Amino acid sequence: MLTKEFKTPSDEGLKKVKRLTEVFVMEPEPQVGQTPKEVVWTKNKAKLYRYQPAVKKTNKVPILMIYALINKPYILDLYPGNSLIEHLTNKGHDVYLLDWGVPGYEDRHMKFDDYIVDYIPQAIKKVLRKSQAKEITLLGYCIGGTMSAIFTALNPQLPIRNLLLLTSPIDFTDAGLFTKWLDKRYFQLDKLVDTLGNIPFEMIDFGNKLLSPISTTYGPYVSIVDRVEDDNFVLNWKLMQKWLNDGVPFPGEAYRQWIREFYQENKLIKDELVIRGEKVKLSNIKANLLNISATRDNIALPNQVAPLNDKVSSENKTYHSVETGHISVVVGRKAIKEIHPYIENWITENSY
Repeated sequence: MLTKEFKTPSDEGLKKVKRLTEVFVMEPEPQVGQTPKEVVWTKNKAKLYRYQPAVKKTNKVPILMIYALINKPYILDLYPGNSLIEHLTNKGHDVYLLDWGVPGYEDRHMKFDDYIVDYIPQAIKKVLRKSQAKEITLLGYCIGGTMSAIFTALNPQLPIRNLLLLTSPIDFTDAGLFTKWLDKRYFQLDKLVDTLGNIPFEMIDFGNKLLSPISTTYGPYVSIVDRVEDDNFVLNWKLMQKWLNDGVPFPGEAYRQWIREFYQENKLIKDELVIRGEKVKLSNIKANLLNISATRDNIALPNQVAPLNDKVSSENKTYHSVETGHISVVVGRKAIKEIHPYIENWITENSY
């Protein structure tokens, strides 16, 4: 008679299964964005936050952070000890964040022109008045950095002392796989926007994950199984999964503009982009510039980020490359130990 030998699960295996069940089913989501803040200005869905530092403000130049139109900006204040905003406030900086909010169907006609011309100037005016400051530092992340560069180029007369951009695409000559996927011969942009209005977050997220499908779909779950008994790893895993799955729609007309005028026609680097009737010339940028790219970034490739430094008129300009990815440029061990201090030191050195 053939017999089959059955192995009973080990105590260690059962313990791991129990812990995974707790992580996925029982434990609440971690709290994010815990640095104390207050709303100091609103417009439509947008809110301007001012963060309350744990120490006395010692830097006279306030920082206004401009975030992208997709995802939520609490990635910049993810968790105590893992937060760029917390790091800056703890060093005595006066930090503000422009949160675009979650657009509804009624916002589908919003364009980059509206955000750049109608929102950012008012936010800057409010920051200067609130901080009783004469100059400001603009810090833009991802698309928010692209918007910050455009705004600075359109307004060379404003007191923008420092412009700091994190993984912000400027040149779309070669955007990797996106260049192929968004080719105007095949990508039915107008039909997509006209049909949907706003572009769902899930669609944008799926496109981003296709850049590295195995590591972005299966990878996170393989890693949590391997390290589920490491409480610190579990916390950071849960934080990232919460943020990655907590996106917002892309306003329809802004998306149409982003794909056509940036990816398909590459107007910004060519000085051909027009915002509210005015041509954007990057050479008008004279502010101190820190332009940061990430070597493992497949969303904003380093070759899309670096060309800005050759276009601006800034006498003080730095291009800084870090060995990390698009998101880990602001969160994670390397960000905490190296990138946050580097950013803070640069701002401080260029604010006196």
